[in-house]
Amino acid sequence: MPKRKAIEADAGAKNTGLRRSTRRKSSGPDNATTQENPTKAPPKAEKKTSTAREKGGKEENVTTERKTPKAKATTFEASIPPKEADDINTPEKTYWLLKAEPETRLENGTDVKFSIDDLASRTEPEPWDGIRNYVARNNLRAMKKGDLAFFYHSNCKEPGIVGIMEIVREHSPDLSAHDPKAPYYDASSKVSDPKWSVVHVEFRGKFTQQIGLKELREMGKPGSPLQNMQMLKQSRLSVSKVTAAEWKYLLGVVEERGGFSKET
Repeated sequence: MPKRKAIEADAGAKNTGLRRSTRRKSSGPDNATTQENPTKAPPKAEKKTSTAREKGGKEENVTTERKTPKAKATTFEASIPPKEADDINTPEKTYWLLKAEPETRLENGTDVKFSIDDLASRTEPEPWDGIRNYVARNNLRAMKKGDLAFFYHSNCKEPGIVGIMEIVREHSPDLSAHDPKAPYYDASSKVSDPKWSVVHVEFRGKFTQQIGLKELREMGKPGSPLQNMQMLKQSRLSVSKVTAAEWKYLLGVVEERGGFSKET
């Protein structure tokens, strides 16, 4: 049965558009250093003598040893599934946030529910279809293969960011708009001139603990790290941009809370 994937209000439209799929459910810094003489052995820890301390009116030599701090591996990086570990913080990527509804809701007789666990169960790329908002559609069309996106549970008891997915196929026409039986049929969209688009995504990880909407709003107050986040500025938008700085900050929050779940 089709599943629900978000709620969004189309600019200038009277009705609320809902995002859903028409598919049936299936069973750190570089450590290298440059040396003038490459054959020379690396320098040993440097010892420094100072006379900064005095005792009994006399100067006392104090010998200290400078040690190079060891690189620290983050718990978050260690918790990422192996094949995603090298890609999760790549600065060249573009980042996004996509909303879906994890709780049952009928739209034209069809349950449009879709959760992070539903995505995790898929064995092939999942179409992120049903978008009926021009800003959200344009964001879909701007996505490139390899981009990463937060999965956001929307229109539920506890909305929030729950995991990560990857864009594995760039935009193509959303054929569900042309199906009169589909929950989000759009008679104005023609097969010869499709109005709406879809991208395909794959599951990359579920967080041990979600970042709730109330928390995101606190992080989005003036002077806070997420003050300009598109999702918070346009709360009804189901597909929004995430800056590299916002992505990095939110991953830091996830790391502090235990990283990725081992259950999926």
